[in-house]
Amino acid sequence: MKKIITLLLVAVLFGCQEKPKNITDSKDYDPYLITNNTPSKDLIQEEFEYWQKEFDNDSTHLMEMSRLSGIHAAMFASSGDITELKTSEKLIKKSHDVSARNKDSYLRSLAHNYVSQHRFKEAQVLLDSAYTYPDNHKDTEMMLFDVAMEMGEYSRADTLLGKIKDPKDFNYLIRLAKWSDHNGNLDAAIKYMEQAKQIAEERDNKGLKVWVYSNIGDFYGHAGRLQDSYNSYLKTLAIEPDNHYVKKQLAWMVYSSERNTKEANRILDSVMVNHKAPDYYLLKGQIAAYEGNTSEANKEYDMFIKATENPDYGGMYNAYLIDLYADLEPQKALKLAAKEITNRATPETYQLLAYSQLKAGDKEAALKTIEEYVEGKTSEPKALFHSALIYKANGMKDKVASLKEELMGAAYELGPVKSKEIERL
Repeated sequence: MKKIITLLLVAVLFGCQEKPKNITDSKDYDPYLITNNTPSKDLIQEEFEYWQKEFDNDSTHLMEMSRLSGIHAAMFASSGDITELKTSEKLIKKSHDVSARNKDSYLRSLAHNYVSQHRFKEAQVLLDSAYTYPDNHKDTEMMLFDVAMEMGEYSRADTLLGKIKDPKDFNYLIRLAKWSDHNGNLDAAIKYMEQAKQIAEERDNKGLKVWVYSNIGDFYGHAGRLQDSYNSYLKTLAIEPDNHYVKKQLAWMVYSSERNTKEANRILDSVMVNHKAPDYYLLKGQIAAYEGNTSEANKEYDMFIKATENPDYGGMYNAYLIDLYADLEPQKALKLAAKEITNRATPETYQLLAYSQLKAGDKEAALKTIEEYVEGKTSEPKALFHSALIYKANGMKDKVASLKEELMGAAYELGPVKSKEIERL
């Protein structure tokens, strides 16, 4: 996280009398909120109907199975329906079983599916197996890097990054950006993302441009460059008008930066018509909590919890649930945090365990967890915020003061509710 306090963020935190100028304008994105404007979804549906018909004629054909597995994965991305991802998983497994060639390709496809499900250990096993085949090592190495980062295996990730090094390659640059961000060098991360953006634009590749515009929009937001972030999100929507992820990010911007809760909810409501994912309820709950509407916040949180009880989600929402349960049911949060750490032992998962320990009344254990597994190992704002709360509970005023200064620059990322808590540190 970049240690910078913009005038806008200072004004947000300390109630400067002059209201910050809004960055967003509903006229810019209203055309994309029309709920029946779903070109991506419609195209996927057309492709699905064609290949499903071919598959129905002969369910043993490998090409049909392969195409359908990809289409179901795309349908999951478009609709948020977890059953689509599980269907894709079944088809990939069957394709792998009947295929006599390209086994490594199917192993990577299945690993990608497992990553989407947050089944990182299983994905790593598949990728290690794929690496034993003689071909396509670079493709496997890139995915192994991704999984290593998710699992907190940073030494292995560094080695893998060295293996795929190519400063002119889009896939290398976006991973180098992720590595730089992990190491707290946000300026370098943005630089590499901008280089990747240039490659995507030179190729005029729609898929790459959508990916890089949306992701660099996030990086700009982390750096406090909200105008650049907003412009990048609009570029994404110009290419893919039904991009639900970017619309959610716009809702966050309207809420966190401009405190316009009504508009943020309007954006979210439009997204939720066509995309069904539990985390929308969580954001709407945060907005209600900021408004002081406790009953509405609890209602939204309950809907989030109920939605994530679907066993198909597995551990996909564990991090969100731990954060929520820490306040509501600390013992439940502790059990879930321990389970999540076995899945991926990162500083980010350990800080959730520490926060749960604090909320369960064991401030000493929380401090030990922070000092051993979190301190100096991440610059992620939520981890720093929870660390500050734990330091405060243990009477470590100097460390709290140091983190408070840094957290002031992360008000946009943490949101209005936590911004108020930062003031009270």
